[in-house]
Amino acid sequence: MRDFVIGAIGLVLTACWTGSSSAASGTVEHGHGSRRNVVMIVSDDHGLQLGCYGETIIKTPHLDALAAEGTRFANAFCVTASCSPSRSTILTGRFGHATGQYGLAHSYHNFRAMPKQTSLPKLLNEDGVRTAIIGKFHVLPEEMYPFETLPGNARNPVAMADACRKFLAECVESQTPFFLYFCTIDPHRSGDVNESLPERPNRFGNIEGGHKGVVETGYDPDKMVVPPWLPNTPESRAEWAEYAQSVSRVDQGVGRLIEILRQTGAWDNTLVIYLSDNGPAFPGAKTTLYEPGMKLPCIVRDPAAKSTGVVNEGLISWVDLAPTVLEAMGGLTEERAKGFHGRSFLSLVGCDDPQGRDVVYGSHTFHEVTMYFPMRAVREPRFKLIWNLAAPLPFPFASDLYNSATWQAALKAGPDSPYGVRTVAQTMGPRPSFELYDLQTDPLEQRNLADDPAYQQELKRLQDKLRAFQKRTNDPWILKWERE
Repeated sequence: MRDFVIGAIGLVLTACWTGSSSAASGTVEHGHGSRRNVVMIVSDDHGLQLGCYGETIIKTPHLDALAAEGTRFANAFCVTASCSPSRSTILTGRFGHATGQYGLAHSYHNFRAMPKQTSLPKLLNEDGVRTAIIGKFHVLPEEMYPFETLPGNARNPVAMADACRKFLAECVESQTPFFLYFCTIDPHRSGDVNESLPERPNRFGNIEGGHKGVVETGYDPDKMVVPPWLPNTPESRAEWAEYAQSVSRVDQGVGRLIEILRQTGAWDNTLVIYLSDNGPAFPGAKTTLYEPGMKLPCIVRDPAAKSTGVVNEGLISWVDLAPTVLEAMGGLTEERAKGFHGRSFLSLVGCDDPQGRDVVYGSHTFHEVTMYFPMRAVREPRFKLIWNLAAPLPFPFASDLYNSATWQAALKAGPDSPYGVRTVAQTMGPRPSFELYDLQTDPLEQRNLADDPAYQQELKRLQDKLRAFQKRTNDPWILKWERE
């Protein structure tokens, strides 16, 4: 199966294609009446903790309702579990190793994409689409992403939604197609101290600007069930409770935004995408290419889709998002498609056929500027290979993860103490050059098969696939196959 197809996008009929060409694909007619508007909601550090993904404690009724009206992708992946490079991929459809957005953009980290590259807002602006961002931006250079900026407190998703009302109403009134990039900071760890729990620093909750309009759900740390990749300790449960609270804030913001889309008359012609930039901000997830860091929620509600409440098992990647949005808005030409590393998955919305979506790739190089630890990964439905290109180095920890109460308690317990499904020492590294996992029998990635004689054929096959991917996407780190 080819990893991605570049062809006459929008002219291929699939088993799940429905409706007229302009309504179903958005690629034939270019009048404003034939396009969908698009709202892309990107939360910060949110894993698969939603009711529609099987979560039983954290309350996400609005996101669950969105999934009931749309398509839930069961196998959706970021390409790197780090904020800036992940967001750059979302907005360019290209891997960070090719754009130059290798790590965090803010402060002294100062990673930025190379000059003279295009982006989703640039292309949409060329098509007469009004593009706006509210909330977290976190990519550079700013001129590469020519959004109209809407003011709003990114720690209050409900207030963010209210701040979008004027923009949405204006677009509907003027019949101008719009792309709204709605980016919360929740549930990102804030690094601030929650005064209600002064003995536990580096909390998720952040009172910046307050949470006016948000109904605090209230989660009892003693009743929290942490995922198996986290230690079941009082510190971990307390932090997980605050993470749960911030997830519920995001959910309420999504609910308010949908309400405003309905009130302004935009809902019936607007495609809504919900996703996260990377997994939760805990050691074992964020900044890793393990499943908790990469495997994320993706819910898409398309008014042109024939079926609702659909679950699609196809593997999709964040490099696919930009071409998907372009196709929905009528702007994905064959020439533009050649500029992306991904391909549109619009035909999968409202469809349970994975249509050959059987591989995604990961590419991580930095998080903070001091955290050089390049990793590349290839992930199929059954097997996953991670290549740690700097394997002799200790695995570097993000400052907020290292300082968290969860990790500090784990360090005090000692290197041989359990940290979820691994030990503290295993979580810290060093790591082997190659990690091969059979996700069918080992979904928690506990048993590395790279040195197992029975799996050498799989190892070689995936290594060849990874190297071909690097060549295809102009990865400078392909040189590591030959020399240091």
